[in-house]
Amino acid sequence: MNFLEKMKSRYTVKKYNSQATISEEKIQQLKEILHLSPSSINSQPWNFVFVNRDSEIREKLAEASYFNKEKVFNSNLLIVFQVIKKTEDFEKQIEEVLPEGSVSYYRTMVKPKGESAIKAWLGHQVYLSLGVLLAACADMGIDSTPMEGIEPEKYDAILNNGNYETLFAVAIGERAEDDSNQPIHTPKRRLEKKKVILEI
Repeated sequence: MNFLEKMKSRYTVKKYNSQATISEEKIQQLKEILHLSPSSINSQPWNFVFVNRDSEIREKLAEASYFNKEKVFNSNLLIVFQVIKKTEDFEKQIEEVLPEGSVSYYRTMVKPKGESAIKAWLGHQVYLSLGVLLAACADMGIDSTPMEGIEPEKYDAILNNGNYETLFAVAIGERAEDDSNQPIHTPKRRLEKKKVILEI
């Protein structure tokens, strides 16, 4: 199956097989893939927190996930996407690791727009890595559920990850056979291609 066919068959899982497991090899590959995610000026303002099914905090995170509780609890793995909290910490990081040209871009093109614009720009970088993960999961035959329907502040209190704060999470695993959101039961719906793909 080519990548296009895999993307046609992927969907947002609503119910997971709680007995299924993902191999450690595939989990390590996902870690490497996320590590290689692109970001503007190679800014990398993120942490990716991998929470295993048998982790003591998994149940606490599930309770802080609204209607996504069962997905968090029954999936094989939860990945929490976090962004650096403080602008000054981000600036210190890029000054230590990035070339002057990249730092100069940030100082002249991003920073003058103000704190709220900086926060939005940093968050955009983390969302780039989400697209990378979802595509990688589709290619590797791993089911996934991106979730903004969580309580980020509670996640932060549970994870206690210092300089980073939660934006969203992704549950991954294997779909349950009776998951009604599978394309064979609920066909994908997209806007007409001519409305979103333009040629000039």
